[in-house]
Amino acid sequence: MNVLMLQPGQPAPQFVLPDADMESVDLARFKGKKNVVLYFYPKAGTPGCTLQAIEFSDLEPRFAAHDCVILAVSCDDCLTHAEFRDENGLAITLLSDEEGQVCRAYGVMRDPESGNGRGRIQRSTFIIDKAGRVRHALYGVNPKGHAAEVLALVEKLNDENR
Repeated sequence: MNVLMLQPGQPAPQFVLPDADMESVDLARFKGKKNVVLYFYPKAGTPGCTLQAIEFSDLEPRFAAHDCVILAVSCDDCLTHAEFRDENGLAITLLSDEEGQVCRAYGVMRDPESGNGRGRIQRSTFIIDKAGRVRHALYGVNPKGHAAEVLALVEKLNDENR
């Protein structure tokens, strides 16, 4: 299956998705104001996804110091995200893409024939600059230590923009 993969320099596909509290989050609201780390994960509550979410949450104040917000997307529903957030004390925004449309727009959906019609999310991270452009597109990432690697890229991005 030939899947679209975003490349650095491309405009980030726009979206509006509900968060764990069923409030709409519009990617466009950050344009001109914040850098965005947008990461996709397969399923709330699994070991790798929990590790990754906790690591990003632990580093959230350092991301915020670089004018950066963290948005995490999976196909889980809002209630599942709320439970995942509350059980693990997460400080990041969890977004629900139940239909997988945003996952497809970012090229992270794999194996759509896998039974549920949506497929499986490939763990991936995108760094989007304040202009709304993809600066880094990281597909198939390892969750352990990934948040620190992404923080280093965000710090470098901020240095470049000074």
